Amino acid sequence: MPDHGPVQPLTNTTPRPPGFEPDAERPVRLLARDLQSGQALPAHSHPWAQVTYALDGIVRVSAANRSWIVPPLRAIWIPPDLHHEIITLEQTRLRVLYIDAGHAPFSGRDCQVLDVSPLLRELIVALAAGDGLGQRQTLLRTLILDELGQLATLPICVPLPTDKRLQALCRMLMDEPASPRTLQQWAARVGASPRTLARLFERELGISFSGWRQQMRLAHAAPLIARGMPLSRVAAELGYASQSAFSAMFKKTFGQSPSSFFAPGGG
Repeated sequence: MPDHGPVQPLTNTTPRPPGFEPDAERPVRLLARDLQSGQALPAHSHPWAQVTYALDGIVRVSAANRSWIVPPLRAIWIPPDLHHEIITLEQTRLRVLYIDAGHAPFSGRDCQVLDVSPLLRELIVALAAGDGLGQRQTLLRTLILDELGQLATLPICVPLPTDKRLQALCRMLMDEPASPRTLQQWAARVGASPRTLARLFERELGISFSGWRQQMRLAHAAPLIARGMPLSRVAAELGYASQSAFSAMFKKTFGQSPSSFFAPGGG
């Protein structure tokens, strides 16, 4: 993966502009932001739900000790009152839907990866052209809520720890997904013994170091495949010995080949 440079928090805008809250009259509001690589919307929460979607570009969403890497064919549903952070991994046209909690098409407290349909994409583009109170905007909001409830959800996420040493290791691994370093080599960089880190992986994340790294690499495959990168190069970018090894691991995890899974309407 390319070096995205230091993350720059957005200081000239807020995650929730005053007066922009969705309500019964306008249950869906749309916030459009065109961001450069490495910009961040710092961790925050609000009483309404959110759909994080990018027309172009890649973002990483973190919430509830989970992380998702989101290419244009996907979106993340974030329930109300859940702290979340968004970081752009490349130049991004971010389109965020704020959804009134009383109109939420999903229940529960978990984030969901959504398979964005062509219809939803066009509805978002249309609403972005005018987020007013006219009849057309009202119809667009109704259609958006209905379409959201029809979307398939996908099992793509990476669990994150709370222990600071393991957190530092996981962040470095996400920044260098192809790194061949062993747990012993990483341990020297975070100031903990390999045994301690192995124990923390099992206790906090319920998975081994190698298992977590595999999940993280498969999540990083999303933007590369969505960008049209050949699978042989994706495998090399993520540290797999061959395309067949990558494809076999992907199919074992998701039940489909990478090309099928990331095709429009796949999953």
